[in-house]
Amino acid sequence: MQRPPTLVAFLCLSALLVTGCGGDDKDSKAPTTPSGVTVQAGSATSVHVMWEQASDDKAVTGYEVFQKDAKVKTVPAAKTMVDVNGLKPETAYSFTVRARDAAGNLSKPSAAISVTTPAPTPEDAKAPTRPTGLRGELDGKRAVSLRWRPAADNTAVTSYDIYQEDSRIHSVSGTETSARVTGLRPGTVYTFTVRARDAAENSSPDSNAVDLTTAAAPGEGPNTAPTDLKAAVRKGSVELSWLPPEADGPIESHELYLDGKPATTIVWGAMPTGKRATYTMTVTDPPGTRYSVKLRAKLPDGKWGDFSAQRTVVLR
Repeated sequence: MQRPPTLVAFLCLSALLVTGCGGDDKDSKAPTTPSGVTVQAGSATSVHVMWEQASDDKAVTGYEVFQKDAKVKTVPAAKTMVDVNGLKPETAYSFTVRARDAAGNLSKPSAAISVTTPAPTPEDAKAPTRPTGLRGELDGKRAVSLRWRPAADNTAVTSYDIYQEDSRIHSVSGTETSARVTGLRPGTVYTFTVRARDAAENSSPDSNAVDLTTAAAPGEGPNTAPTDLKAAVRKGSVELSWLPPEADGPIESHELYLDGKPATTIVWGAMPTGKRATYTMTVTDPPGTRYSVKLRAKLPDGKWGDFSAQRTVVLR
């Protein structure tokens, strides 16, 4: 006589079936090691660490920054730069970066990069002058090269910070006047400015802005962003003008963004394509208020097009 299978047998059989059918799909492969690590002293007590993106067979989920053997920062995968604060003046430090995936696998440490923080300047309240002559050129579909003339400071410029719209995306030493920005998206308009910074963390005004549009990816249509956006500050208003994108039909409206948020929709009715558009934005904020302005067009098919380059204005 055969005995019915016991519960233990059923559990063992189930485990075998799951293992046999599903296999072992545990992720044990670590991401690649981050490359291009740079470290710049931003002040007497802080440094700015940057690196290039790592890759993984599934996805990189974050990065860990180490000072010698101690982890000092953790950032998400979308970030490839971080400030490390609370350091000692006139002290040598060494930093490495490791990439991490969803399974917790860590890459090998990057090459160690050394930096020495400068002496403190507690009495320095004067900001550097603005960098001038910023110019740029495309460097492939996902990178640009920028150059500018140096700024001046009553002590010394310790770093130059590169901004894309209002976000700092890169920094270089105060002795450099060029930078290569990578990790950009194809077919996208980017607006870059540069600020000089000294050891007391005083930042200069923005340099002139440079607009660069990366080449479209294969198979993508033309860029649909408004171009040549100009912003002139008047008493009680900001006057905007731009060229609407070319499209298979009239551009009847644009959406205006203020400080990254939609502010209003500008509607003319069948505005002729290719001619300069204008709009006067009434403002009531006090002098010195800073605005970031950009816009996009509603295309004939009813979809919103790409964003224009951004312009920053200060009320007077």
